[in-house]
Order: sequence, then C-alpha cells, then structure tokens
Amino acid sequence: MSETFAVTRALFDEVMVPNYAPANLIPVRGQGSRVWDQQDKEYVDFAGGIAVNCLGHCHPALVNALTTQANKLWHLSNVMTNEPALRLAKKLVDSTFAEKVYFANSGAEANEGALKLARRWALDNFGEQKQDIISFGKSFHGRTFFTVTVGGQAAYSDGFGPKPGAVYHAEYNNLDSLKALISDNTCAVILEPIQGEGGIIPATEEFIKGVRELCDQHKALLIFDEVQTGVGRTGHLYAYMQYGVTPDILTSAKSLGGGFPIGAMLTTTAIAAHLKVGTHGSTYGGNPLACAVAEAALDTINTPKVLADVLAKEKLFRQELSRINAKYDVFTEVRGQGMLLGAALNEKFKGRSRDFLLASADQGLFVLMAGYDVVRFAPSLVIPDADIIEGMARFERAVAKVVQG
Repeated sequence: MSETFAVTRALFDEVMVPNYAPANLIPVRGQGSRVWDQQDKEYVDFAGGIAVNCLGHCHPALVNALTTQANKLWHLSNVMTNEPALRLAKKLVDSTFAEKVYFANSGAEANEGALKLARRWALDNFGEQKQDIISFGKSFHGRTFFTVTVGGQAAYSDGFGPKPGAVYHAEYNNLDSLKALISDNTCAVILEPIQGEGGIIPATEEFIKGVRELCDQHKALLIFDEVQTGVGRTGHLYAYMQYGVTPDILTSAKSLGGGFPIGAMLTTTAIAAHLKVGTHGSTYGGNPLACAVAEAALDTINTPKVLADVLAKEKLFRQELSRINAKYDVFTEVRGQGMLLGAALNEKFKGRSRDFLLASADQGLFVLMAGYDVVRFAPSLVIPDADIIEGMARFERAVAKVVQG
C-alpha cells in the first residue's frame, strides 16, 4: 500500500535539490488565466510559467490533443519517426523561412543544437579555425554548460570548471561593439530579438539589420534565439518577421508546447545537411505527445485574429501600467512587445523587483522578475480583457503596499 503524507512547501526543502527557492504557495489547478492553490485561493496569472502557458491553463484544444494522443502512442525514440512530429515540422516549415526542423525538449537543448550545428557547418565549409561564437552581454540562452557560457551573464556559468572556449560577448544594441569582435573566424552570432532575462530589452531594427550585414560580410551564421519571443508572444508568429531580416537558424520552445516540454531548431536544407546521421540527437526530441500538443498550440495561435489580439492586449496592459504609474511613480518605462513586457523600476525602487513579485502574490496575482530592476509580465496570449483589468487592480494594490512600505 502506498504511503500517504502531507504535500507541503516544507517537503520541498526536505526532498528537493536547493537550486530553486519556490514561493510558499503550491498551485494545484488552473483554468484559463486563473490558478488556485492548496487553500483554494485564486490568482490571476500574468507569469504564464515564464512565457510558456501561451493559451493559459487547460486550454480545450491542448487538453484534447494530449488526451487523444495519449490513447494512441506515447514514445518511440528517433529510431522511428511519428505522425505528430512530421505534421508539426511541416506546419513550422510552411509558416517560416525554415526548410528543416530538429526537435528537442527545451530551449536550452534547441540552442545547444543550433550552436553545435553552426560549429559543424563552419568546420565543414571553412576549416577548424572558424569556430568563434559571439553573443551579447545580459543575454540568456539556457542552462547547459555550452549555452550558459554563450549567455552573457557570467554569474550563471562561473564555478563549474573550465568553460567552452572561443565564446565572446559584444554589447547588445551596439554595432560598433560587434564590429570590434567579429572576424572571418566567427562561425555564428546568436541573439534574442528581445532580451528576456536581461531585462526585456528589445533590439532596435537598425541593430538587427546591422548584425545580419556583418554576419554576411564575414560568412557567419545568424542565430535567432526565439525561445521566449516565439509562437505569437510579440504579436507575430516569430519576432524576426517584423524586421525584414531572416536568420539562418532559429530556436523555439516555451510557448511552442503551451506547457508541454518541447523545443525546436529551424534552419535551411543546406545548413541542416551538416548534422549528418549520428552527429546529434535527443531521446525524447520529437516525442508524439509533445508534438501533438505543440501542433494544437500552433494551429490555435497562428491566425490573424489571435496575433492581432496580442497587440491589442499589449495596449491595454500599457494603458493600465501607465495609469498605475501616474499614481505611484515607480517605473521609468515599460519595455517589450505583445505579451512580453517589462516595467523598469525607477531609482527609488531599484533592486526591488522581488518585493513587487511577493506583494503581487499576496494580492492574488502572479508576475515575474527580469533581473532585480524589472517586473516582467508574460501572460497567456488569449487572456481575456476582464482578467487583465482584474489582474491590474490586484497589481495596483501590490504597488501601493510596496510604496507605503
């Protein structure tokens, strides 16, 4: 007979590795943009599992896709292919610049695959001296040792021994900084169209176009990390689509699965050819359950109406944040696009984003941080306007509490 015991926050400290410091509350169910904890307290969700729950909680299309597939086929490994993976790949190819897709389990794995592919492409075409990878300060590309080294936040990669070499960091939105680093030995430049963990900092169009030109000049690949910005998050299926700039490789995850773990790397046929049989792989990559859910998420989001609504909801968010700020004077600006927004704290409240996060939870609202100086919002792309208004009323009460001390 199985043992029964109380599942409490204290159990986390007892049985889990202490690399996280989760909130005291434990959510147990969700519906749309609302979540309930063990005490049945209700919350409005502006966090979206860190830009993952693109259709909120328990969306009927995703639940249906998962349960239907769960009664058919769970796992095969890549010794064989499967129908959901092929359908999803075809839809991603049809909707983007890409001609080929590689599936993984997460954004970190998608980026790992992209970086390995870039190195292999460069080796095959130009020789082993062409291996340099350039990223940007404050960037974030995942937690594998390779991707965390490529990310521009040394605090995440320090203390684990020798780091992968030939990785350099330029200053984001500064073309001169990139010009000083890039050379004919550069195999790839990787960037986020909006830096997520770095503070919700959007790239300027001039910068993106300049990076593309420099990559072309030095025969380097341009990798767009769209793990956080992809699948409708910015009001475009992928953020690159609004710049008139096409990457050579694009990575996607988070919203792609709507809450089910999946990652994807998209590229061209010519570049993909360099990952020959046996050069890279993933046991669970292309899993039928994950791909069935992701296909349903993509079908639901990739419509003119849903994408246009994301930009309309952004306006409502900005309007409400502006109203709150006029009253309490806590933000310098609201950055980002679509349903990926960051309210940057002014001098009086610098370093206190966690205070706003905790105060919000007390008021029945989930928000996020993007560093210590930015409150981040990444809700469902289809969050009802009424939930935005209610969530902002709760956020205003949280702001008032922090301001009043």
